[in-house]
Amino acid sequence: MFDAQCDLAALVYEQYQDPDAVSHEFDADLNARGVRVVGMVQAGQCADSSLSAVLLHSGETLLLAQDFDPAAQGCRLDLARLQNAGVRIAEALAHGADLVIINRFGKRERDGKGLFHLIGRALDADIPVVIAVGNDHFADWIRFAGGMSVKLGCDRDALDAWWHSISTSNAEPEPASHPTVCEILK
Repeated sequence: MFDAQCDLAALVYEQYQDPDAVSHEFDADLNARGVRVVGMVQAGQCADSSLSAVLLHSGETLLLAQDFDPAAQGCRLDLARLQNAGVRIAEALAHGADLVIINRFGKRERDGKGLFHLIGRALDADIPVVIAVGNDHFADWIRFAGGMSVKLGCDRDALDAWWHSISTSNAEPEPASHPTVCEILK
């Protein structure tokens, strides 16, 4: 079951789509309106040495790729660098945020590693989270989230509509409204 006002959203993308561009543009627009966004958006490609991420709260770009090894196959993500980025995001989150953006849900998060801990920390603090989830990982995401997530298409309209629904509901709760599924299960 999906709840349009749930504070946890999956920006579900196909291989040909660019969730990083959508997330980065969304972050820039929110920052321009004074919304405190914490998290990171991927830059570069996983399979080469350009893999990096932009820390949204500072604008700093961090290299996430392993040092170049011509024999390496597949994703060249350096887990120590990812964990360092996670520590920096957690520090920024401790100073307050209105939204957390996580660049990807992948096998590391599925296994309780990667940036997994940031999702729980944000939700425990009632801070909404949006995370890019590849369509090929969506079944894992549903298990991870226990079905308690909004499924968004990989476009700004969907992201903006979700943000509007939760930021409006968080700012001015309607006394006669019914609680959402996510609110009941919190």
